[in-house]
Amino acid sequence: MKELVWGGRKLADLGKALPADKPIGESWEVVDLPDDQSVVAEGAYAGMTLQSLCERERDALLGPVALDGGRFPLLVKYIHAERTLSVQVHPDEEACARMGRGRPKNEAWYILDAEPGAVLYLGLKPGTTRAQLEASIADGSIEQLLVQVEAKPGMLAPVRPGTLHAIGAGIVLAEVQQPSDTTYRVYDWGRVGLDGKPRQLHIAESLECTRLDAAVDVTQTQLDAGHFLGAIHALADGEVAIDGGGPRVVVALGGTAVLSSSTLGSPLMLSRGKVALVPHAVSDAKVRDAGEGKVLVVRFPAGG
Repeated sequence: MKELVWGGRKLADLGKALPADKPIGESWEVVDLPDDQSVVAEGAYAGMTLQSLCERERDALLGPVALDGGRFPLLVKYIHAERTLSVQVHPDEEACARMGRGRPKNEAWYILDAEPGAVLYLGLKPGTTRAQLEASIADGSIEQLLVQVEAKPGMLAPVRPGTLHAIGAGIVLAEVQQPSDTTYRVYDWGRVGLDGKPRQLHIAESLECTRLDAAVDVTQTQLDAGHFLGAIHALADGEVAIDGGGPRVVVALGGTAVLSSSTLGSPLMLSRGKVALVPHAVSDAKVRDAGEGKVLVVRFPAGG
């Protein structure tokens, strides 16, 4: 659980045990980073970290999918924005190379809940110039240059590197991203952090990374989210095969998701908010939603 100045308490609705009286903004569900590790919950590998699993059972887990900088090539988290997040941007590989630091970060959002009037800030308005962007950062008017999209449950949105963005207040979402925590803040709404001090901004880095022409398209069912994964599917009805081609991540967003396979033996029941990582070696997996709502399935392209 991540205590963050803009967080709230709604991740409890996804079955998360929140520490008392703290603004919780994120719950990291699938993660392989130096300071954060997922741990296998049950079965023969119970207690093993995701990094150790990648090292010990790489072929069975990943198949044709490559590691990302030596890490499992995906991070899945839940986010609750009680308040609007900072306006920020993530670098691509070229920007990281130019600056000599950071890791590229491509991500996508699936909206779980949104209060009336809640918005996503996704990219700059067409025709925005670098001079206008720099001036808006200096005088605090950057919100006027950002594209605002009304957030609705079931919406899928890609947030590719170089896209200035922010999650608006009153939104709960699932985020799928590359295993990177490189974020450059350009504007933080004039607030202070949990320590009572203004949070650090990264103006020069943000300008180096931002693409003026970054466009964002939203969809309701399936999203081609870029090179780091094949597609995100939001499944609502019936049983769907999620076979082969690498690992798959199943996120239960409705009542109970039922994951079955000849390899598993008895079906695996995932209550709302639970996440399962299906190895490449489990080639005949199927998933269905036994409750109200949807199941999110993340697939990788063959060859990673």
